[in-house]
Amino acid sequence: MKRKVYLTFPQQVIHEPVLYQIGKEFKVITNIRGASVTEEIAIMALELEGEDPEINRAVAYLKGRGIKVEEVAGK
Repeated sequence: MKRKVYLTFPQQVIHEPVLYQIGKEFKVITNIRGASVTEEIAIMALELEGEDPEINRAVAYLKGRGIKVEEVAGK
């Protein structure tokens, strides 16, 4: 299954390898569809591919890091 999300990274998380951690800790493939990164904020359109429970765990991890996660309608 694939799920598309928009991520908004707070400043304190921008320099952390968050997507690497997702790929390493969860059975999820990440595909960056678009991004804009500055020293103050980062926004990203991300596609997550995997089983629903793994995607849910990855999303929970992102939210736990303080990243705002918005589901894209029409997956």
